[in-house]
Amino acid sequence: MTPDMFSALAVFAFVTSVTPGPNNLMLMASGANFGFRRTIPHMLGIGLGFSFMVALMGVGLAQLFDAFPQSYTVLKSLSVAYLLYLAWKIANASAPDSARLTGKPMSFVQAAAFQWLNPKAWAMALTAISAYAPDQSTGAILWVALIFGAINLPSVSSWTFLGLQMRRILTNPGRLRAFNWGMAALLLATLVPILFQPA
Repeated sequence: MTPDMFSALAVFAFVTSVTPGPNNLMLMASGANFGFRRTIPHMLGIGLGFSFMVALMGVGLAQLFDAFPQSYTVLKSLSVAYLLYLAWKIANASAPDSARLTGKPMSFVQAAAFQWLNPKAWAMALTAISAYAPDQSTGAILWVALIFGAINLPSVSSWTFLGLQMRRILTNPGRLRAFNWGMAALLLATLVPILFQPA
C-alpha cells in the first residue's frame, strides 16, 4: 500500500468511525447510563468486531452475498428489527444510579455480533475493501482491517466520553428520559437510508 493510499484510508477510517451512526449513538447512551468503564467491552466489541468483519469481507464473504442476493433482504430485515429493539431499550433505560444495579451495557460479544446487523458497518466495510484493497490480496486486506482497528477504537471512545459528560446534567429523571428518548429517535433515524433505498 502506497503512502498516499495509506493516508487516504486513515482519513476514510477516521471520518466513517467518528461520525454519527448506530454504534456511536449507542455508545453515547451507554456512557450516560452506565459510565465509561462499564462501556469498555462494548467499545472493544465494536473495534475488534468491525476489523474482523472487514477481514472476512475482503477474503470473499462479499462475493458470497452477491451470489445470493436474497441474503441482503434478510440482513436488511434483521437490521431493522434489531435497531427497533435497541431503540426501545435505550428509550426505556433506567436512571444512571439504578442502571448500575439493574441495567447491563452491551457485552463484547453482543457488540461484535451487532456489526453484522449494522447497516453503516456494512457500507463502511464494502467501501473500504473495494476502494483500498481492490485486488483483495491478503496484505491489503490486513492493512485495511488493522488501520480500522487502530483508528476505530479511539474514535468511538469519544462518543462514550461525551455520554459520560452528559451524566452531569442528567441527574434529573425528566432530563434523562428526554435524553434517552432523543437517542432512541436518532437511532431510529439511522434506519431511513435502509428503508428508503432502491430495491
